[in-house]
Amino acid sequence: MDSFQFLLEGFATAATPVNLLLALLGVVIGTAVGVLPGIGPAMTVALLLPVTYGLEPTSAMIMLAGIFYGGMYGGSTTSILLNTPGESASVVTALEGNLMAKSGRAAQALATAALGSFVAGTIGTALLAFTAPYVTRFAISLGAPEYFAVMLVAFIAVTAVLGSSRLRGFISLTIGLTIGLIGIDAVSGQARLTFGIPQLGDGIDVVVVAVGIFAVGEALWVAAHLRRKEPDVIRVGRPFMGKEDWKRSWKPWLRGTAYGFPFGAVPAGGAEIPTFLSYITEKRLTKHPEEFGKGAIEGVAGPEAANNASAAGTMVPMLSLGLPTNATAAVMLAALTSYGIQPGPLLLQREGALVWGLIASLFIGNTLLLLLNLPLAPIWAKLLRIPRPYLYAGILFFASMGAYAVNGSPFDLILLLALGLLGFVMRRFGLPVLPLIVAVILGPRVELQGRRALQLSSGEWRGLFGSTNPATGEFELSAIAITAYAIIVLILIWPWLFKAIRRMLPAKAAAVVEAVAEEPALSVAEHRHIDLPDAATTSAHPDGRETRE
Repeated sequence: MDSFQFLLEGFATAATPVNLLLALLGVVIGTAVGVLPGIGPAMTVALLLPVTYGLEPTSAMIMLAGIFYGGMYGGSTTSILLNTPGESASVVTALEGNLMAKSGRAAQALATAALGSFVAGTIGTALLAFTAPYVTRFAISLGAPEYFAVMLVAFIAVTAVLGSSRLRGFISLTIGLTIGLIGIDAVSGQARLTFGIPQLGDGIDVVVVAVGIFAVGEALWVAAHLRRKEPDVIRVGRPFMGKEDWKRSWKPWLRGTAYGFPFGAVPAGGAEIPTFLSYITEKRLTKHPEEFGKGAIEGVAGPEAANNASAAGTMVPMLSLGLPTNATAAVMLAALTSYGIQPGPLLLQREGALVWGLIASLFIGNTLLLLLNLPLAPIWAKLLRIPRPYLYAGILFFASMGAYAVNGSPFDLILLLALGLLGFVMRRFGLPVLPLIVAVILGPRVELQGRRALQLSSGEWRGLFGSTNPATGEFELSAIAITAYAIIVLILIWPWLFKAIRRMLPAKAAAVVEAVAEEPALSVAEHRHIDLPDAATTSAHPDGRETRE
């Protein structure tokens, strides 16, 4: 009942004329930018961070949430009409969506994607409003050892689970931790990695890092592989769905939501796994198996619902624990810290109006997106004809403005270029971006909690595994910390454990296990070469990065 009352107060905050206008502006800008090829939600939010400067924090987060959800909606338009996913989570939508478009059913594909996103986003946001307070209460009970262990799980999960190479993931994590160390040590007062440059004394602003790695790095990468071929955009009328389309779509919407939300709420869950699971489920449950591979509407409805439900799920750990589970959440946390607001378990208590206003705005933003996307899909399709040189020149311009606006320092422009070159090099060598961003944001907090745990135990390492009971004076192991470390060990040894289990099974059972485990990967491999209009052929990976073939 308390959650419902707080949500009503959140609607009172989100429904003010200014916040409604900002939510509308956010979803329009987010959709327009998200439609453009190669620009996913994370890059959209990073690129448009400067738009929110000067706004009150609650209004800024409402606008960023609109941009986030708008970018998710826009990505489906690109996938369906151009067969060009803006992010790895949209790869599955492109599989059947583009085939539907080529067979003259682009309108139905866009309609089921928009409606599925609305249904999943609304249900996911309702689950967010219900679960966030309980997760927050649990998080407040955690001490330094527990919080340190939980954040280590986030580190290992986004590094070892995502991506095609663990080594590359740990390299990216190390780079992010190194960037997070730059500045004056809060405990000793010593300068770390500043190289005698005064401007680095306060460290590198997370917003500059996010904009540089995402926006500038992506712009430089695409610019290095531009082609003169213009995109062949499939024409689409006003999206609509017939009675049969509705009948075949509503169950995939619900199943996709059930897959997406829990995966979005856990570290390294993301939207890639639930979209693949949704696609596999619909392929096996459909009454029209002959249409899969030729343009089945269930193959668009389910994965797109899973994608947007996952987006709502990412808000749970972001708002209740201060843990980003994907790149977009990491950028939004960066925006939150730029306002001097400390994310974490106390966010809901200290900034209750902001959190509940943000949650309420997600309901409003979802409704606005549905009303906008159905009638305006033909207009969004026309944006796909913007020449890529003009597009990425604009991205560099806005990224530079945003970096300069953070501190008003020309030195930040030099950092932006350096970070952009780093992002370019990471893409060139296939290093995932998400571990770097998560490390930059969580690195200082992991250091703080680790130091605190060791100080409470007088420098003994056992302080990372528990704490002293003030009533009895005896040291007690923490079940949560031990569980977290056990999860880390399981994640690290899982590939070898899986191989051992497969060898122990009978040959027939092992073949079934292997087929189930590899089916998502095979689905990607079959569509590995995406038809990019102006960029080199790329490969989509589960962590959202793209590497040259």
